[in-house]
Amino acid sequence: MARLIFPEGFLWGAATAAYQIEGSWKKDGKGENVWDRFTHSKYRIHGGDTGDDACDHYRLMPKDVALMKSLGLQAYRFSISWTRVLPGGRGRINPKGLGFYDRLVDKLLAAGIVPNATLNHWDFPQALEDLGGWPDRRSADWFAEYARIVFDKLGDRVAMWATHNEPFIVAFLGYATGDFAPGRADYPSAVRAAHHLLLGHGQAVDFYRQSGCKGKIGIVLDHPWYVPASSRPEDVAARNRVFDAGQGLFLDAVFHGRYPELLSTWSKSLNPDIQPGDMKQISRPVDYLGINHYSTVLIGFSARGGFLKNAREEYSAPGMGKNSVGWGFNPAGLTAVLESIRDKYGNPPVYITENGTTVADTPDAKGFVEDWGRVGYLRSHLRALHTAMEKGCDVRGYFVWSLMDNFEWAHGYGPRFGIVRVDYKTQRRIPKRSALWYREVIRQNGLDE
Repeated sequence: MARLIFPEGFLWGAATAAYQIEGSWKKDGKGENVWDRFTHSKYRIHGGDTGDDACDHYRLMPKDVALMKSLGLQAYRFSISWTRVLPGGRGRINPKGLGFYDRLVDKLLAAGIVPNATLNHWDFPQALEDLGGWPDRRSADWFAEYARIVFDKLGDRVAMWATHNEPFIVAFLGYATGDFAPGRADYPSAVRAAHHLLLGHGQAVDFYRQSGCKGKIGIVLDHPWYVPASSRPEDVAARNRVFDAGQGLFLDAVFHGRYPELLSTWSKSLNPDIQPGDMKQISRPVDYLGINHYSTVLIGFSARGGFLKNAREEYSAPGMGKNSVGWGFNPAGLTAVLESIRDKYGNPPVYITENGTTVADTPDAKGFVEDWGRVGYLRSHLRALHTAMEKGCDVRGYFVWSLMDNFEWAHGYGPRFGIVRVDYKTQRRIPKRSALWYREVIRQNGLDE
């Protein structure tokens, strides 16, 4: 049987996020973040779930690292909870909170696993939200100072850093639609938030370079593949607007030092207050681009389609269905995303920092899950990734989402994205069929066609 082999040194890992797995939401001096506040508000989260306990990773971290080692992971992507380090978002450092990540990094290194740390995976300090949040220009400075503190403590041992995870989600689902924390619904605030997230990113990159750390630093963006619903000019234009507002806004700023002209013309008075030097600061060179990819979306024009005048529908390739949260299966979309980045943004080094799906996991009497649907999703997307690399896309590694079942934001604990099952009542971890399959992929550095 033919086998797809990845280049020597290709990095295989799994990803999580602090709020989704750590629990211990008030333990050891941790401060309140916007997701703590949001989940404790009525009618925000399906089933009224919270991340108060999550997967209890804060307490079970040593066992979780041992689990990662048993699965053969070469790298682990995690995020740092800002309010564990700085309970009020700035000022006083919490030694116990920072110490947790210090121990995590040492445990990973002892297990032969590369630490990959994200500074901001959405859990912004509530104290700073009360002062204005990301729409306030001071937020860029608050973030950069937090980054400097973490670099000083962990920068000598962490090989990979990301400033933000999916800043589009923070800005627009958090401040424009209010679907996610902090739950505001104010489009101009979202546009300002996006600019300040990027400004903070650029400042943090500067701090990292000044620190003398020898690792890599980049940013992680969500990137569905967008396809016009038809060849009609209005559908093509709607597709381009959606791309510019979601992905182009961040990619153009980081790699070209400007915002998309089409979007700037469309939004007009909603554009952020760009001060001299801002775009140069935002476009500081990065070492890599992280891409989170899950699905393909059909975009058409709709006169009732909100600010961007669009209608969207999840697309699945023929013969493939959708997952439990309604996302389609289209592996070719990942190839298309990577080719687009190659052609439009100078083919930067890319890591697939999230890719995965949720399926209807049904455990047997021992808690084991034969999640062949997830295996099929992962296999097909790794094939699509390999195809992109054969076409010259500079991809350096892959992180499955997620290491374990966890708190899935507004969906609560319903969807299970993990390759490891979590019994939330007992906090027992049970590797699924997909975990065993992925371990073999890592061992072979490839997969059967």
